[in-house]
Amino acid sequence: MEKIIKARKPTQHVVINASKINLMENDSELADIVNACPLISADGASVVWAAKKLGVPLAERVTGIDLFQRLVEVSAKKGYGIYLFGAREEVVVKVKYIFEERYPGIRIVGWRNGYFSDADEPQIVADMAASGADVMFVAFSSPKKERWVHKYLDQLGIPFVMGVGGSFDVVAGVTDRAPKWMQDHGMEWFYRFIQEPGRLWKRYIVGNAKFVALVHSYKHR
Repeated sequence: MEKIIKARKPTQHVVINASKINLMENDSELADIVNACPLISADGASVVWAAKKLGVPLAERVTGIDLFQRLVEVSAKKGYGIYLFGAREEVVVKVKYIFEERYPGIRIVGWRNGYFSDADEPQIVADMAASGADVMFVAFSSPKKERWVHKYLDQLGIPFVMGVGGSFDVVAGVTDRAPKWMQDHGMEWFYRFIQEPGRLWKRYIVGNAKFVALVHSYKHR
């Protein structure tokens, strides 16, 4: 991130997990956007498992929420301007206050909720571009955040732009994170599933089975 900010070249960072790879398999536009990103990290034990199966060098899993919070910490130390974008209004405002309390002197140069119409976008992008931000964190779901960032990256002119999904909700305390032992054993997905089985069964139960089948199909191609 520091190198990217120094170079001042707008760069989209993306994290991948089993669910996103499933989406990419059936969405060539999303696949092209992700594959064009110069910086991609594995957010999920499933991706590490798949890399081993397919013989792809991958050092470790780096969760989006952990990376997000670490980059905020670095930004506070370096004086980088941060823009927070996404989630409900009360959530993004709470995240702003939490970071300001945690890191006195942090430069949060802008924030906005994630609810807007297509007609709002030109003004939103103009405001972001004028904010002087060095870093922007985008808290949408996939594939909306990947498409949105890709579409406006050059207009934004912000060096480092990262999609962080539901991380604002975690920081704000709206969503609980899995216990440390579950994180360490790659079981965060299961913790999320048991919190909202009705909403997430298709993503995790059906989606994980699809992902395993997909990995095996690639292994034998």
